[in-house]
Amino acid sequence: MSFIRLLQRKPNGEIVFREPTSDDVPAYAILSHTWGKEEVLFQDIQVGADMSKTVSKAGWRKIQFCAKRAAADGLEYFWVDTCCIDKKNAVELGAAINSMFRWYQNAARCYVYLSDVSKPDTRADDQRAWEEAFRKSRWFTRGWTLQELIAPRLVDFFSSEGERLGSKLSLESVIHEITGIAHKALRGDALSNFSIKERRSWAARRNTTIEEDQAYCLIGIFDVSMLLNYGERRDQAFRRLEDEIHKLYKGVDFEQFAIGLNLTSFPEITQFVAREKELSKMYELLQDHSNRSCVVLHGLGGMGKTQLAITYARRHKEKYTAIFWLNANDEDSLKLSFQDIAQQVLRHHPSTSVLSSVDQKKDLDQVVSTVKAWLDIPQNTRWLMIYDNFDNPKTPSNPDGLAVDIRQFLPRSDHGSIIITTRSSQVRQGERIHVQKLPDIREGLEIVSNMSGRKGIEKDPDAIALVKELDGLPLALSTAGAYLEHVTTSFSDYLRLYKASWLKLQTTSPLLNSYEDRTLHTTWQVTFDRIQQQNGASAKLLKLWAYFDRQDLWFDLLQHADSEDESIQKLTKDELYFNEAIILLCNFGLVELDPSPQQQVGPRGYSVHSCVHSWMMFVLNKEWDESLARLTLTCVASKVPNTNEKDSWLLQRRLLQHATRQNVFIVDDKLDMDGLDWAFHNLGILFIDQGKLAKAEEMYIRALQGKEEALGLDHISTLGTVNNLGILYSVQGKLAKAEKMYIRALQGYEEALGPEHTSALNIVNNLSNLYKDQGKLAEAEEMYIRALQGKEEALGPDHISTLDSVNNLGILYSDQGKLAEAEKMYIRALQGCEEALGPDHISTLDSVNNLGNLYKDQGKLAEAEEMYIRALQGKEEALGPDHISTLDSVNNLGILYNDQGKLAEAEKMYIRALQGCEEVLGPDHMSILDTVHALGNLYKDQGKLAEAEKMYIRALQGCEEALGPDHISTLLTVQALGILYANQGKLAEAEAMYDRALQGYEDALSPELASSYLPALNTMFVLGDLFSQTDRKDMAKAMYNRALSGYATVQGPSSKWCRHLEDRLQALQVPSTESEVGQDEFTEPGAAKSRPFKQKIRQLGRRLNIR
Repeated sequence: MSFIRLLQRKPNGEIVFREPTSDDVPAYAILSHTWGKEEVLFQDIQVGADMSKTVSKAGWRKIQFCAKRAAADGLEYFWVDTCCIDKKNAVELGAAINSMFRWYQNAARCYVYLSDVSKPDTRADDQRAWEEAFRKSRWFTRGWTLQELIAPRLVDFFSSEGERLGSKLSLESVIHEITGIAHKALRGDALSNFSIKERRSWAARRNTTIEEDQAYCLIGIFDVSMLLNYGERRDQAFRRLEDEIHKLYKGVDFEQFAIGLNLTSFPEITQFVAREKELSKMYELLQDHSNRSCVVLHGLGGMGKTQLAITYARRHKEKYTAIFWLNANDEDSLKLSFQDIAQQVLRHHPSTSVLSSVDQKKDLDQVVSTVKAWLDIPQNTRWLMIYDNFDNPKTPSNPDGLAVDIRQFLPRSDHGSIIITTRSSQVRQGERIHVQKLPDIREGLEIVSNMSGRKGIEKDPDAIALVKELDGLPLALSTAGAYLEHVTTSFSDYLRLYKASWLKLQTTSPLLNSYEDRTLHTTWQVTFDRIQQQNGASAKLLKLWAYFDRQDLWFDLLQHADSEDESIQKLTKDELYFNEAIILLCNFGLVELDPSPQQQVGPRGYSVHSCVHSWMMFVLNKEWDESLARLTLTCVASKVPNTNEKDSWLLQRRLLQHATRQNVFIVDDKLDMDGLDWAFHNLGILFIDQGKLAKAEEMYIRALQGKEEALGLDHISTLGTVNNLGILYSVQGKLAKAEKMYIRALQGYEEALGPEHTSALNIVNNLSNLYKDQGKLAEAEEMYIRALQGKEEALGPDHISTLDSVNNLGILYSDQGKLAEAEKMYIRALQGCEEALGPDHISTLDSVNNLGNLYKDQGKLAEAEEMYIRALQGKEEALGPDHISTLDSVNNLGILYNDQGKLAEAEKMYIRALQGCEEVLGPDHMSILDTVHALGNLYKDQGKLAEAEKMYIRALQGCEEALGPDHISTLLTVQALGILYANQGKLAEAEAMYDRALQGYEDALSPELASSYLPALNTMFVLGDLFSQTDRKDMAKAMYNRALSGYATVQGPSSKWCRHLEDRLQALQVPSTESEVGQDEFTEPGAAKSRPFKQKIRQLGRRLNIR
């Protein structure tokens, strides 16, 4: 750093000069201000000066301010421009002006003193009180303060009273509005990243006292040096500044090689949305002019590679002597581009001998050679060549005779800059940048808005939906905008047409001059033709892929394909053949490796862009291919795992998007259903496990219809689907339909196999679960005992299936309040599993978990915690910390901690369970709603009623969408929301929720069954409390009596809740208002033992995976 003179504040308060050497500069603060009257100059502080006169000057106040602020920040030294430069010494002044940007840049802190901004003496830190004066401050109009704002890393602003107003960071938005300086520049980005034109614009409205200083104050902004020549006038000073800038970027001899930018030779670009990350990376790679630098922009056609290259060129044109665009589509186009370059050079420099003697019309090869020779001249180092559309590179594996060897068209010398755009990832002539889809939906909305002329669409849900569908592909976004500019079609109608009539919509869309291929539907055709020429299997794979989902295709998914097409057979049976085909597709940019999730079973898959997938469907498969569609369905359905298989949940998650696509084809009747009943059955299994209950029902019904026609009503396979349909109806809360299915399946199995066959007993178990859910506890007990006895005789008392029935009987006893009997069942199940499977088997750990539930219900919280922790640790070791079964145990431990009053620990458990399930299953999966509901309970217990309400509403909306408004799980959340409203004092809203819940239970089960159903009884209890609070005693008494009768039937007359109700009824007889039940005295009944959705599916019964 050049010589700098600092001020030092000594311990006694004296301020003196310190002149360090350039390599021994201490940390210092620096002042920024505008000059006023009576500033303290160098001569006022130098040795021998009369300090009594110095301190009496008005400017001394600013020096004291700077010294005080520096001391507060732990800095002994500081710098002030008025006195730290001897302006009478021309050499020192020149050196200081050339060094000043660096002095501000190297300062530890910069203090901006605004003499015309006053901050009122109030306690409130109200920016509005001084912001208007701040915006109008003279400091923002002065030339020298520009570098004082940009150069320092830490800048603090102060009022005339010395009160801090804020920092450059905290006031960034206001400063940007005042100055127009880019946010990134204010944050310290290298100024070389900003064009010369943009940097000049920052100073356009700033003034200086001396006219030449308007140029000199920009010396540091452009990182140049120049001698000061006061008196030369402003225009001459700027001309010299321009010369220095051009020498810096273009070299000393730039004028003899300077060629003006010829925009007519460039492709037209419109509505470019700046890819700042890519542009910054390009500048970083291309800024070094000491050697040849080359950047390869590669990616899918339509991503905007050409627009990116041209935007870079226009932004940084001042840094190059010449910029040329070349069409690298084929050799002829390249030669014509070199001919155009030669003409441009001769127009600007007619005497260029190396070019003037060549016949440009007859010998294009000679033109190429001479242009390359001109580019190779040692002094001609600052050119930029853009080789666009180099999509057909000559490689050993490319048989195309028209493929281009670009090396023949590159200059030979080791200088200059090159940009190559290509769809091929095989081009390796430089540093590669993968140009991918626009990551921010706002950029897509901007393109559509600009192209269509429709403003204010940023929050339009239909516009957002359209942009999401087009998935950040600039060509698709521009095409949509161009179409919408000329029609009155709404965004939603365009999206409908896009999905239903893709090809027709594309062929009728206006042409886009900014894309060489002109239309979305033809842009990938040339690439496809080249792929087909090199490897027919790659082309076949693309056609087949159209019938799968666009994401996550992997080799093993295809292994069950059975096709007469030899290429498809090899693709699906020979992994090396598949890899060869997929690599070629990746090389051409049509296919990419799928982003790998945190958890995945099997190898990573491959993906295509959504617009490419539409092209594959509507262009490559113009006619519906029944054989490929059936092949795809066979692959997906055959891959559905048995739920007992390791990591089945991860494989199911991968299959879900492919199954969803098959479901669309099936529902639209695009497939001949003959012989596909097994596939529908398997998709039903996948959909129910993934919480897609409506889709599961569609598949099971189709499977059942197919089996009934093909096999008969009483075939074992048919009855297996009947059983699974019963399980689905039970999960959906359609209990009457479920009962019909179970009874039909049971009768069929009993007739075909005998009443003691294990398959029949499994359905007995399912029917028992149903009766328990209906509140028919006596019938449920009878069926459970039958199932248990039958399995004990058929399989033995220690068989796993027998122990399942023991466990289910324990759950029933627990629901009945027979906790001692329940404990016996659970312990028997646990001991049996430990002996048969070992202490760490998942079934054993499920029994441990159930025993924990029981101990919690018994109030044995320490024992319950021990069981839960054992179950959790075992599952973490066996399945991993993020398995859904592990997360079940995490959730259970959260419930226990909540009951123990350990609310912070409970919250940690719930959030871990919620985040884990969201990552594994997605944010809309049914299983997540259990934890969302539990988190609502926790927030209610913590008194965070607003947060609790959000959780309950999220759970309620999720249940309504997935299960319907009248499902039992939906009604449980309705009831919880009612209790929350009651606690908030919103009694009318609470009553509406209670009424909805109770009416729902009665409609779903019948009023008679609801009278013995615990969730309905709990609703009666709280509704009675609400009637009591609102002085409707007769209604309260009637509701309490209904609840009491039900609890007595289910749990016995001496149960806890019966005692609470008897106390309530007794209180109603006392005339004093003090004895009435008040809100603060409210005792919420225990939550009904509704098993989580995941457990319901696992425990409802054994399904049959029938092919």
